Amino acid sequence: MTLTEKLQSLINKTDLEVNEQQIALLIQYVELLIKWNKAYNLTAVRDPDEMLIKHILDSLMVGKYLTGSRFIDVGTGPGLPGIPLSILYPEKNFVLLDSLGKRITFLRQVVFQLKLKNVTPVLSRVEKYQPEEPFDGVLSRAFSSLNDMVTWCHHLVAAKQGKFLALKGQFPTDEINKLPENIKLVESYKIVVPQLEGERHLIELQKLN
Repeated sequence: MTLTEKLQSLINKTDLEVNEQQIALLIQYVELLIKWNKAYNLTAVRDPDEMLIKHILDSLMVGKYLTGSRFIDVGTGPGLPGIPLSILYPEKNFVLLDSLGKRITFLRQVVFQLKLKNVTPVLSRVEKYQPEEPFDGVLSRAFSSLNDMVTWCHHLVAAKQGKFLALKGQFPTDEINKLPENIKLVESYKIVVPQLEGERHLIELQKLN
């Protein structure tokens, strides 16, 4: 079975709507990740089949919870979840932020080769990055805790409309209990990723002022 067939088979087990062109782009991205990973060590996941599950599907399953049109993926690493989401939603815009030059070099190559018009890779530490206007949502699966995420990223979202969307494993009860008073838990979504072992949750937080 080819990578394309495997990805199609995984998508068929979800309610995602992904066209052939988008599947082709997702596979191109995986192939670039495999190629660059040998020299740049972008991800600990080496097996292409695992990449489809742990990187591509895991990212895509978040898509239906994105409200708005402008998002920033903080600590994006090799572009996760930002690149898969940008392919699925060409009408939305994504800034991919990372403080490691080699990751941004890789992402610029991805944007160039896949001709992604809605992705802007940015090399910066999160606390130093000042957007021209606030984002509708901050996405991340890199932060160690929700508190760190809202502390470092509070200047990136619009008050009252802006959302923090954190990809987590098990439901982070302790982290939610320690959130600052001006941050409220809007919703927690249990995400089912085909063939992925372990739990996945998307935690949606909102800044109150």
